[in-house]
Amino acid sequence: MQLHATFCLALLLANSSAFAESKRFVFVEKQMGTDFRIVLYAEEKNDAREAAAAAFEEIQRLNQILSDYEAESELSQLSDTSGSGKTVSLSEDLWTVLAASQNLSKETSGAFDVTIGSCVRLWRIARFRKTMPKTEKLSQAQKVVGFRHLTLFPEKRSARLEVPNMVLDLGGIAKGYAADIALAILRKRGIRSALVDAGGDLVLGNPPPGQKGWRIEIGGSKHPDLPILELSNCAVATSGDLEQFVEVDGKRYSHIIDPRTGIGLTTRLQVTVVTPEGMMADSLASALNVLGPAKGSAYVKTLPRVEAYFVQRKEKDTILKIAKGE
Repeated sequence: MQLHATFCLALLLANSSAFAESKRFVFVEKQMGTDFRIVLYAEEKNDAREAAAAAFEEIQRLNQILSDYEAESELSQLSDTSGSGKTVSLSEDLWTVLAASQNLSKETSGAFDVTIGSCVRLWRIARFRKTMPKTEKLSQAQKVVGFRHLTLFPEKRSARLEVPNMVLDLGGIAKGYAADIALAILRKRGIRSALVDAGGDLVLGNPPPGQKGWRIEIGGSKHPDLPILELSNCAVATSGDLEQFVEVDGKRYSHIIDPRTGIGLTTRLQVTVVTPEGMMADSLASALNVLGPAKGSAYVKTLPRVEAYFVQRKEKDTILKIAKGE
């Protein structure tokens, strides 16, 4: 009888531990030029804090590889070799991001292009001054833009920048990749219900306890008329000029630049994409803005497990187009 009672007590304690209430924790750090926010559920505060710290540490490491702001980053050092004829060995992280970028560039005929850095720098100044980039400088910058100027060598995991003065910019893909890695770190530490928000690029784990999914408002508080999604174990990214733009001489220019022209988009379009991974969501949202609703929808339909929500504002009307992959 005593043995049976001991066994029942052990079973009761095990069950109470297994179903201990998880608490919600939020951690925020400035990384990659934006606020990275981690929302997670854990039983113990120390476990939550340690898991988030490990994730942020990994994001900081990735920034030293993928940043175009850091002069000593691996990416910046690669850009410095442009036109030299030198083939440069790459880390696994930089190779992964560049390979994915080049694949998307080819599939979208250059609507996404990480060689756009020279144009991006001009438009950063333009947005600050609220003036158009000078035509001559923009024309000069555009000459070194083109994904075919970047050659990758898979067998040696290396790259070569074929023309001088090229500047690589991973602003449309790096944060999504970092969010993927951060969520993977959390999962390794036993955190299953978590969300990583990389400045609006979201990577989602299991939903919060007792919920069907993470509540994602496509339009945010300013546009409550747009769909609200409940998602888990996927990625969501939103990009467009409904919020981020500069107005010059009465004309709006998006922060998203068409790599084929070097000019900021003027379509007043916002695209939200749902994909299996953050790196894909981040880059695809930018590419679909450039392609526009018609061509973008056609491309999405070729992609498995992908959804896209194209939102256009025309005067007082909102036009929503939804595309889903195979």
